[in-house]
Amino acid sequence: METIYSILETLLPFEFMQYTFMKNALLAIILVTPVFAILGTMIVNNKMAFFSDALGHSALTGIAIGMVFGITNMNISMIFFAVVFALLLNYVKNKTTYGADTIISVFSSIAIALGLSMLASSGNFNKYSSYLVGDILSISDTEILYLFLSFILVIAFWYFIFNKLNILSINTTLAKSRGVNTKLIDNIFIILIAVIVMISIRWIGILLINSLLILPAASSRNIARNMRSYHLFSIIFSLFSGVMGLIISYYWNIPTGPMIVLISGVIYFITFGLKKVIKE
Repeated sequence: METIYSILETLLPFEFMQYTFMKNALLAIILVTPVFAILGTMIVNNKMAFFSDALGHSALTGIAIGMVFGITNMNISMIFFAVVFALLLNYVKNKTTYGADTIISVFSSIAIALGLSMLASSGNFNKYSSYLVGDILSISDTEILYLFLSFILVIAFWYFIFNKLNILSINTTLAKSRGVNTKLIDNIFIILIAVIVMISIRWIGILLINSLLILPAASSRNIARNMRSYHLFSIIFSLFSGVMGLIISYYWNIPTGPMIVLISGVIYFITFGLKKVIKE
């Protein structure tokens, strides 16, 4: 870790780099923002913004279930519930004739209401209210290791399955004709989203995590000419928002998560304004 810290201090010779918690937060941002950017491109392509938002809301229920069963590591209960929640939601969505947004809204509403009710009735809501906005400055070395493993997992997934997932996002019938197991690929993708969201939610926050998934990818889509530039711009925007959000939040004494989202929002509107100019 010391070698990594030395590199970060060389790249960003700011006064705040003398603090270990800031270096940990910066390293976490460098790891998590590319992951969110990559996943976000396919989430935007597949019109899954509401889906990832519903997953974020389900974290409260995962926390409450973990508390009921005496699970000390909340990541375990959140990931378990999120995976079950995501698979069930996806199953119902594919079986019903209702619009996907309606089904997702139903699941999201039930999940957050159940979680809030369970936490409030046990008197533990205040204890876990910090999960709503997150606190990346509190991240530990062990948790950074989790993010690093998540980073490797997503890169490996993208390397081996991206082409199949991309075909699936374009046309399900075409994907089936190419021999793609559409249900399996779809389920693997939503499980991956569920795991990454739950691992990151403690530091980013339930209310903000969907914004970090969607905004960089949506900004990139405004100006990208092909899939390669779509991914590249998404990663650049996500990294820039994360690093600048951390720096500005330190000097202006603003929570890091909201600051990152605000910068991402500004980038989105800038790219939206440039959309016609660049793509003409």
